[in-house]
Amino acid sequence: MKQFLSGEETDEKIYSAFLEERDESYFRILFERHRKSLILFLNGMVGNLEDAEELMIDSFAIIASGTARYVARRDCSFKTWLFAIAGNRAKMLLRKKRPVFSELDENIETSVKLPEPELFEKEDSRQLYEALSDIAEDYRLALYLTFFEEMKPEEIGRVMKKNTKQVYNLTSRGKEALRNALQKRGFDYEKY
Repeated sequence: MKQFLSGEETDEKIYSAFLEERDESYFRILFERHRKSLILFLNGMVGNLEDAEELMIDSFAIIASGTARYVARRDCSFKTWLFAIAGNRAKMLLRKKRPVFSELDENIETSVKLPEPELFEKEDSRQLYEALSDIAEDYRLALYLTFFEEMKPEEIGRVMKKNTKQVYNLTSRGKEALRNALQKRGFDYEKY
């Protein structure tokens, strides 16, 4: 365990050690590294913080149980794999909650609820996340994974089940939509 206390070991090595030794402390490292960002990602998908937190826990339970296996490859990082699992869980939840009779049911909440301020490192990040809630879901997810999670287009494609060209298109269109949303909110994005 001492070898992983520096924080410099890769997620892949830590997860591999967890599977081999079944030592909870390895899993705790992964949980602490990714829980906040996973909650923000899932909240952007499901629009409900309680559901996002529950989905985050479900996703970690899946990887802890070993029912889904991560195989280290050059084209897929542990983080990408984790986010893909979480995204699939969110889609399953959304399918279950989809209204049967009417898409226009007035009792259904469509806006994204914003998470607690503690989940954000900086106030600018919170303002940007709030503006992301004003744009289409695919744009929001592509931009979130690009800027908050610093994923490459290929990784984003794996999480969103899109090809690389689609990710580039979503990112480009999303930036324009986000720029408009920020302007409507009075945020001076050009100063950054």
